[in-house]
Amino acid sequence: MIKKKSVNISGHRTSISIEEQFWQVLKEISEYKKKSINSLIFEIDKKRNINTNLSSAIRLFVLNYIRNN
Repeated sequence: MIKKKSVNISGHRTSISIEEQFWQVLKEISEYKKKSINSLIFEIDKKRNINTNLSSAIRLFVLNYIRNN
């Protein structure tokens, strides 16, 4: 099921819709790295390709994190 959440990126509120499973793993990653979800999403946003939407960039980040750890 897709879940919509509001996040704050550099003082700008935006909504992101991704599957609950991705939110859960993203939360686990942020806890492991001792970072807030917002700061982790900010890092993902800074590194994403301009042609990739933020929701897709988050999914790719989670997938790559799981593959590499």
